Amino acid sequence: MNRPSEAPKDEGANPVKLGNRKMTKATLGFVGVGDMGLPMAGRLIDDGYSLVVHDVRQDAVDVLAARGAKVVDTPKAMADEVDTIFVSLPTPDVVRSVALDDKGLVHGSKLSRYVDLSTTGAVVAKEVARKLAERNIIAMDCPVSGGVRGAEAGTLALMVSGPREFFDDILPALKVIGKNPFYLGDAPGLGQTMKLTNNYLSATANIATAEALVMGVKAGLDPAAMVDVFNASSGRNDSTMNKVPNSILNRRFDKSMKQRLLYKDVKLCMSEAEALEVPMWLGNSVKQVLAFAVTQGSGDEPSVALIKYLEQWAAVTVGKEETD
Repeated sequence: MNRPSEAPKDEGANPVKLGNRKMTKATLGFVGVGDMGLPMAGRLIDDGYSLVVHDVRQDAVDVLAARGAKVVDTPKAMADEVDTIFVSLPTPDVVRSVALDDKGLVHGSKLSRYVDLSTTGAVVAKEVARKLAERNIIAMDCPVSGGVRGAEAGTLALMVSGPREFFDDILPALKVIGKNPFYLGDAPGLGQTMKLTNNYLSATANIATAEALVMGVKAGLDPAAMVDVFNASSGRNDSTMNKVPNSILNRRFDKSMKQRLLYKDVKLCMSEAEALEVPMWLGNSVKQVLAFAVTQGSGDEPSVALIKYLEQWAAVTVGKEETD
């Protein structure tokens, strides 16, 4: 693993030291077992970790309870009995609530280490790290990329910031979740900023690839042939390599981030860019495409399904549904 250049010190940096709080393979906490959290938690169980889990949806925790996980009613209850807790949650507000509310993790008597696998943005990551540090709890932001398929296969990219000693100690568990853990520095929020820029690029490639495919099909090109050419040429990207052949050409439209969550990430990225006084003209166009989709009621559909809007406007269909 390449060692990155030293990140600048940040006023939100977590001063808590790891000390003798070392990783064990006994029991971990996991809050949020939805589309991404469930397969990640399942992989930890497969690798021999015992889990205490919490989610507001009973059906979600029931799956893990059937595999031996203990279910608790509140984040605080988990933090009263587990010292290392992972969270995988949909929005910054939910992350803040789980970590800091009256029944949040911060009030637990045993918690000493917190790992946020969500995409929350740097502002919330710094706030949570600062308030957890007041209770002598170490915080690490570790957003992930690779979608549901990556979570199921354990091939996620992990973008980690926090104390280096914490990262080194928890690395065995992180490698169960993903094959590419990248340590980006000790300042809270660096991992989050990295994730936002990555998801912005992913959203841009997704939408641009959809536009290109619809144009080509309208002109008479075979979309499968177009993908072959893209992947042998300079247009190659994750959408042409994975999303299009696995989810669009066969019309399955499955296993990619929900449109509303991708919109949330791109919007966070644009907000952070504005705060940093960095112009992102194309980024704001991508945000508007996603905002339109969400207002049309497709926010819970996979992001690969965005191409349906373009197909409708152009009166073409890319690919065809597979039959058994």
